[in-house]
Amino acid sequence: MKVVIQRVSEAKVTVDQKILGQIDQGFCLLVAFADEDNDETIEYVARKIANMRIFSDTDDKMNLSIKDVQGSILSISQFTLYADTKHGNRPSFTGAGNFETSSKKYDQFNQALRDYDLKVETGEFGADMQVSLTNDGPVTILMER
Repeated sequence: MKVVIQRVSEAKVTVDQKILGQIDQGFCLLVAFADEDNDETIEYVARKIANMRIFSDTDDKMNLSIKDVQGSILSISQFTLYADTKHGNRPSFTGAGNFETSSKKYDQFNQALRDYDLKVETGEFGADMQVSLTNDGPVTILMER
């Protein structure tokens, strides 16, 4: 499982010019799954994200979690995180998980985040989406499990 975590002041996702998800302060997550990812992997990553302290406190130190700042999450599926660029000029995506299985894992992951009392907006799994955001900081973290 791979997740790009971006601390944002705002983010939204559209499909066919229709807004599917929109948040103010929080995280924009780009999420991809491999076939070997399981319930334990999903729970571990959700717990780490829910408790990750990358929001600034009054001393401008990254000490606060998304829950502390009452932030929201925009979760976007993005299999291209598994791009293999070692050979040739056209990336291979064979490391990305099976479409149907990954779709279920994506739903499970978003529910796991909601189980931490987080507001989670999503895009549409497998769709051609347009994502816009304002990265705050910028703070961008790559998590792999």
